[in-house]
Amino acid sequence: MKIAFYSTKPYDRIYFEPMSSDYDVDIHFFEVPCNKETVMLAAGYDALCIFVNDYLNEAMLEQLSQMGIKAVLLRCAGFNNVDIKAAARLNIPVLRVPSYSPEAVAEFAAALLLTVNRHTHRAFTRTRDFNMNINGFMGTDLHGKTAGVIGTGRIGQAMIRILKGFGMDIIAYDPYPVSGLDVEYTSIENVFKKSDVITLHCPLTPETKHIVEAKTIELMKDGVYLINTSRGDLIRTDDLIEGLLHKKFAGVGLDVYDEEGGVFYEDRSNDIIDDENLARLSTFPNVLITSHMGFFTKEAVHAIAKVTLENADAVQKGIELKNAVQPPSDD
Repeated sequence: MKIAFYSTKPYDRIYFEPMSSDYDVDIHFFEVPCNKETVMLAAGYDALCIFVNDYLNEAMLEQLSQMGIKAVLLRCAGFNNVDIKAAARLNIPVLRVPSYSPEAVAEFAAALLLTVNRHTHRAFTRTRDFNMNINGFMGTDLHGKTAGVIGTGRIGQAMIRILKGFGMDIIAYDPYPVSGLDVEYTSIENVFKKSDVITLHCPLTPETKHIVEAKTIELMKDGVYLINTSRGDLIRTDDLIEGLLHKKFAGVGLDVYDEEGGVFYEDRSNDIIDDENLARLSTFPNVLITSHMGFFTKEAVHAIAKVTLENADAVQKGIELKNAVQPPSDD
């Protein structure tokens, strides 16, 4: 199988190249993202492999169908960047990596929380200049506080285990509660109202888009901590900025951003950033932004490569596509 591999980074080659021979695939690595201008690069290939900031809309999928593309391989868990209905109509299976290392993302979410709470990122900068003044760095004990976990899939469950280790009381919201999970499920309104820490671990769907917006921010406690390692569009950025200006949040940790394409994973240090919201967010001392790296551990990247190539192998052999994304129902 010949695979067109988009948005290649050096670490992708490190893990995918050695494994490719085990699955009889030929990977051509493209550094460019997959978009309407670059989709034609997949001509002559059997499948294409894309990442979180690539996208495939209906028109692009129709092009791929005409090229004879047999599958779309997502090297991530989320699939909001692909028109799944169009792919199903065109008989192009879309396969994802449903679980690579939930602990990697949960541990990173906890790191964001600890950092914005105890200001370790700012303390590092200050003490590096031998400024040992700790004024402005006061945090709060997490022990005994209430954490609200939105989304209790594997990553959410891993986060719950970590937060319980801090001695926090956990409440959770998920439209599909996990049977037997030792956590108090409640309404999403109660999570917003009662939590000292809110951490997002749900997929991006039409129902979850902008679950954090003006009216839900208004429900939150003053001095709440908000952590998002899932998808940027879970938060309406304009409303988040307004909440920050009104001192609603003690700290905000963002590993994702709604307009991160073309910025995250790239070196833009010599550019003038024309995204006013991203530039504004970076000015708040209680906001920490990282570049969608919660997944980025050796174990996770190895697992992503292995499952992605297993998905390609299943397509090639015509066997069950256990990681295929099912199209939404019309109900």
